[in-house]
Amino acid sequence: MARAKPASSSAMDPMFLRLRGEAEEALRREPDLGGLIYGAVLAQDSLESVIGHRLAQRLDRPEAPYPVIRQAFAEHVARAPEIGAAIRADLLAVLDRDPACNRLLEPVLYFKGFHAIQTHRLAHALWSSGRSDFALCLQSLSAQIFQTDIHPAARIGRGFFLDHATGVVIGATAVVEDDVSMLHGVTLGGSGTAAGERHPKVRHGVLIGAGAQILGNIEIGARALIAAGSVVLDNVPPHKIVAGVPARIVGEAGAAEPASAMDQVHDVIDAGI
Repeated sequence: MARAKPASSSAMDPMFLRLRGEAEEALRREPDLGGLIYGAVLAQDSLESVIGHRLAQRLDRPEAPYPVIRQAFAEHVARAPEIGAAIRADLLAVLDRDPACNRLLEPVLYFKGFHAIQTHRLAHALWSSGRSDFALCLQSLSAQIFQTDIHPAARIGRGFFLDHATGVVIGATAVVEDDVSMLHGVTLGGSGTAAGERHPKVRHGVLIGAGAQILGNIEIGARALIAAGSVVLDNVPPHKIVAGVPARIVGEAGAAEPASAMDQVHDVIDAGI
């Protein structure tokens, strides 16, 4: 096994150092995964490089091969260095909100929700710069590989957590602000075929439970909680719980930060739903 490549001085940030330490420990415990762990983490010189490599590796297909995706990601980071802050916020969101996750290494290598978000961030940058076909190609690949369909035009903030991610659909005019958590099977969809704003606007700190369907150009207020399986057709005020089909307000969200608490059931049961 080749020795781990030392990180450059420009990459000496705490999160990257922690990730390298976790990778070195994993390599000691699982030498049979040496190719994956070394190539994805220890051979890279920054967290951004790690993510660019891993995304290109997972998305690699004849229509968009590894070198093309890797180069596009590198160009994106060079043009918009704030992408590093978004990556770090998304990683910390997984670590903070997923009780099954104890290492940064896990979302970086394995979690399709995290990978789907980073794919969308690249697709959104391409869409915004006029490269719509490449952006739509990445959307198609993400839907195929990660089972998560996010239109490249959708605007997504930092600290976004997709738990499990399978079956998530987010439409073109949707907005998801910072520190939102969303479970599998969620739709942020349109209603009708009219042009213009037609998808939900999800404000800061919202938790959206598994299987919830939120439809139309409606607003989900900051730190609201959408119960699992709800069908939401109207605006939701901040700090409220909604549940049911169609959804109605059933109480206060309770937790100061529902997206961090990740309790999509308890408060709804307490409310008698």
